[in-house]
Amino acid sequence: MLAKRIIPCLDIKDGQTVKGVNFLSLKSVGDPVELAAAYSEQGADELVFLDISATLEGRKAFAGLVERIAMHINIPFTVGGGISSAEDAAVLLKAGADKVSINSAAVRNPALISDIASRFGSQCVVVAIDARQTGGEWRVTTHGGSRISDKELFSWAKEAERLGAGEILFTSMDHDGTCNGYACGQYRKLSGMLGIPVIASGGAGNAEHIAEVLSPEGGCADAALAASIFHYGTVRIPDLKHLLAARGIPVRTTATEWDLSIKNKL
Repeated sequence: MLAKRIIPCLDIKDGQTVKGVNFLSLKSVGDPVELAAAYSEQGADELVFLDISATLEGRKAFAGLVERIAMHINIPFTVGGGISSAEDAAVLLKAGADKVSINSAAVRNPALISDIASRFGSQCVVVAIDARQTGGEWRVTTHGGSRISDKELFSWAKEAERLGAGEILFTSMDHDGTCNGYACGQYRKLSGMLGIPVIASGGAGNAEHIAEVLSPEGGCADAALAASIFHYGTVRIPDLKHLLAARGIPVRTTATEWDLSIKNKL
């Protein structure tokens, strides 16, 4: 089994990391470059940055921030928000991002997935899917979950894979912000039907929730993404990785942890 990934997510507005509910009542939780460096030091496997005001502020401002982030961390990171063309993706990848995340724009124009994948490779394309239960099925939503599309979660995920997506980042809008755990059944189904990694997002309230969604008996997800529990110190990444390892869930050990484990044996 491949090592599972732990991915803190940072929402960016006006150059600051913010947190709120459905992008409302936002408050700053820190400088994104400083937070990125801290998470890298703690042992995060990757980072995701979402520019939630991309349309208003423009791509150039965010690209400058991406350049600064790339200079201060040595782990892969994904950026998203307002990407509607391969040219938008090119700006961010050139600035130093390893991957781009596309969501509503891909629902409107599925060919965008192929456009970016053909130019930069599928490994650079993360298709984010927000969905909620409606009328007995999981419907894909756009615009932060506020609009229901004509797409169904599982068929859209399969289509995104066919078009060239390298990963699927699924957020259950029914679970997001509840801190009651992930939609494990849906992640297990996605992982079983797709040949690309599945990232779980939405619902993490503690370390046990992450262990459940990553476990073979739970969600079988390849990675877990969370924001508040990391930003506010509810869960520390080194402690989380120790818990996962103790449960038999493979994780990458940071250099610092490895050094300490060696010293403890001497």
